[in-house]
Amino acid sequence: MLRIAVVGSGPSGVYTAQALLQQRLVPDVAVHVLDRLPCPFGLVRYGVAPDHEKIKSLQGNLRTVLEDPRVTFLGNVRVGEFGLTPRQLSELYHAVVYCIGAAADRPLGVPGEELAGSCSATEFVSWYSAHPDAAADPFALATPSAVVIGVGNVAVDVARVLAREAAELRSTDVPDAALAVLGRSRVRDIHMVGRRGPSQAKFTTKELRELGALPGAEVRVQPDELAIDPAFADPSALPAVNRRNVEVLRGWATQPTQGRQRRIHLRFFLRPVALLGPPSGPGAHATAEDGADPADAAGSATAAAKGHDGAGVAGVRAVRFERTAPDGHGGVVGTGRYEDIEAQLVLRSVGYRGVPLAGLPFDPDRGTVPHLAGRVLRDGAPSAGEYVAGWIKRGPTGVIGTNRPCAKETVASLLADAPDLAARVVATDALTALRALGQDPVEWPGWVRIEQAEAALGRELGRTNVKIADWESLLSAARTAR
Repeated sequence: MLRIAVVGSGPSGVYTAQALLQQRLVPDVAVHVLDRLPCPFGLVRYGVAPDHEKIKSLQGNLRTVLEDPRVTFLGNVRVGEFGLTPRQLSELYHAVVYCIGAAADRPLGVPGEELAGSCSATEFVSWYSAHPDAAADPFALATPSAVVIGVGNVAVDVARVLAREAAELRSTDVPDAALAVLGRSRVRDIHMVGRRGPSQAKFTTKELRELGALPGAEVRVQPDELAIDPAFADPSALPAVNRRNVEVLRGWATQPTQGRQRRIHLRFFLRPVALLGPPSGPGAHATAEDGADPADAAGSATAAAKGHDGAGVAGVRAVRFERTAPDGHGGVVGTGRYEDIEAQLVLRSVGYRGVPLAGLPFDPDRGTVPHLAGRVLRDGAPSAGEYVAGWIKRGPTGVIGTNRPCAKETVASLLADAPDLAARVVATDALTALRALGQDPVEWPGWVRIEQAEAALGRELGRTNVKIADWESLLSAARTAR
């Protein structure tokens, strides 16, 4: 029997397990799917917006794989820092496939980014998705204005959640505490800002159109910003998705304002150069139109926010953007003109980045594990029995379905190596060995008990299933017999 560990139970990990089950070259395989969390499904559970029920229903397909008798789900198993090392895993399994995703957000790299109220979009998503690692403190939703930096699907998701009435989310699995905070939100203007033009935005048309279907919000687009884009007047040469995006934006640019309670402002050709804190000292009230240097303004604001003892106490009050223009080669250049958008909540959504896992090689420039067709490379040579799939292999690109061919490529490499891998001496009872190494796995029945507890919580609150949001309660539910 070929014993294989897959580290990560998100789409890439489950598709890897599925590819191992569907192959015919090695007739006898056993797959352990390990996850740091006690719950499976990765970003499908903790990254898909709660009002996207169709995408969330993908859990059913992933579930079918994890319930296969040849697969064992083991949650609450830590790998890397403060957990199992790759060396230890290699002694327990013939092969280990790391599907650990890209856990970090890309920073803006601008002054003032550390101010209170400046958060990554992932932090916000984790909060309303009940990720147990999410901060419990509410976000700055007492402000009338919020800025979302980025024009991809994650940016659209967070803008849509900010623009929804809390009552619209009651039928979803948003945790009750987050729902209460969203219900008290005073945010009325959501500015979603991209540094390039509408024809280069990364959101899909379906996601974009959903913004225009919100009952309590309207979308506003500035026609002069759309006109800067060379492809806006004639988008016929654009790829289909980009062309449809432009057509949707063109329609919004010409529609009259509707006077709804919330407004989503789609802005383009604006590059963030600083997050501004409380004004301080002479000249601190200088605006972008006054010609104040962006870095100097942000520097004084950050110093004011830190106070005399250097402790950060104050928050962001605005974002300073530089107007950009097309450079004729698909990029943009700065124009030296600036605009400030006031907001006490800034959500950065400019991409993800892989993080090193202790004991595995890592390419800091690409944010991935070096590999050859999925085989982990150590000092340029394939490392026996070590593989990668998903974002940690190729970088944070593609949609959920992109993980399927990526996983198949990795599994093809593993199967080609199978004769040599099968000759390795490994543990005959990896689960017992994991416990001996200090792990306390949550097996599939424990996850089912978590589901039952979330269903019971939903009934108690007069809602559908409601997610449990903290580690203690999740593990307690997993261990409680019902």
